Amino acid sequence: MKTLLLSTSVCLLLAVAVSAFGAEIQKPYPHYWMSIATSNQNIPGMPAGMGGIASLFGGKKMFGPQRELHMQLESPLVQGDAPKADHAIPPEQKMGASLPLVTPVAEKSERVPSEQGELPEKYEKPKARMLIYWGCGEAVGKGQPKVIDTETMSPAAFGTAFAGRTPTRQTPPSPRKGWTYGEWPNKDDRTEIPAESSLVGSHMVKGNYTPDISFALDKKRDFMAPVEFSPLQKSAAGAVKTEWQAIPTAIGYFATAIGHNQDTGESIFWSSSEVSELGFALQDYLIPADVARFIKEKVILDPSKTSCTVPPVFKGGQPAMLQFIAYGEELNLVHPPKPKDPKKRWDIEWSAKVRLKSTAMMPLMAQDDGEASRTSSSSKKAKTNRDVKDASPDSSDTGTNDPVKEIGNRLRGIFGL
Repeated sequence: MKTLLLSTSVCLLLAVAVSAFGAEIQKPYPHYWMSIATSNQNIPGMPAGMGGIASLFGGKKMFGPQRELHMQLESPLVQGDAPKADHAIPPEQKMGASLPLVTPVAEKSERVPSEQGELPEKYEKPKARMLIYWGCGEAVGKGQPKVIDTETMSPAAFGTAFAGRTPTRQTPPSPRKGWTYGEWPNKDDRTEIPAESSLVGSHMVKGNYTPDISFALDKKRDFMAPVEFSPLQKSAAGAVKTEWQAIPTAIGYFATAIGHNQDTGESIFWSSSEVSELGFALQDYLIPADVARFIKEKVILDPSKTSCTVPPVFKGGQPAMLQFIAYGEELNLVHPPKPKDPKKRWDIEWSAKVRLKSTAMMPLMAQDDGEASRTSSSSKKAKTNRDVKDASPDSSDTGTNDPVKEIGNRLRGIFGL
């Protein structure tokens, strides 16, 4: 009898537990993301808003600071063939009353069968030698460079050598089966963002496949100031001092440089980290907790820093590109907020995320100490000559000294792109 009662009690407890667990299962709800970026890439051929080494490969022409905005909405509600949603924006954004979140139409592609007997091209192991440096300073740090040689390494060792710190994975809304997705900019609207645009104020997302998503942005979540560098100066030893204006809303900075030694065929990588770190995964949006963690680990520069000297790792006129990022604050909202009473059921209706960054890219070309005074008298003449060349319809740079093309071509070969 006791055994029967015990078994019955256990079953009842399990039933209550399962019932309670089932009651806490959260139904799917809409997610809305705003990715806000400022870029200052003044080199023709540099694409805007791309992180890591991918930004070296082609893209649109871009001059001076630009503001970028990507808004993405995904919802488990489906409205057949007529989904509609809009983001009502504050007047200070100066882009009208609202921006449409358009659902992209998937285009069907016809698969073309390959010819019988066609074999894939034989894969050849890329031959490359890479030198890895890190740290700000007038001299190269001890134990550097770290050498990566594909001819002497296994594929596994090669992959491990390029592994760096892994930030928290972020998964923005995207098209997926059983959900409705909308975004801006889109095929219907690519309104240019004015230089004086501000996101501060009230925002509202309304649509037929989402509940109203209402929130407000403050100055910490407005477009970040552009990265502005002072003229680069090179020491007699070849170190290049980089200085930038402090960005008020930045919570950390990180810089990398990539170059190529044409004489030896070696690729050269450098980062501002105090410890060995390539930083490929860090040249994009990071959550504030990761930024704080990487500052503590001496990988990301504290926001109080406004300068970093690239040690003499790029010598003899080697082409090199500097890539820089300032990380911004984030805003994470869930509606309704979590109840204070743990016994009360929490049914989330929607979530919203706002993330920010400010990036810059430029050739790592600097004047030698004292060279500025020697060249100032001829600067106007040089500018005039460049203007004349640029205005000529037949003028084109066919040389191999373009740092963007040189580095991009080299990296494409290394990674088989």
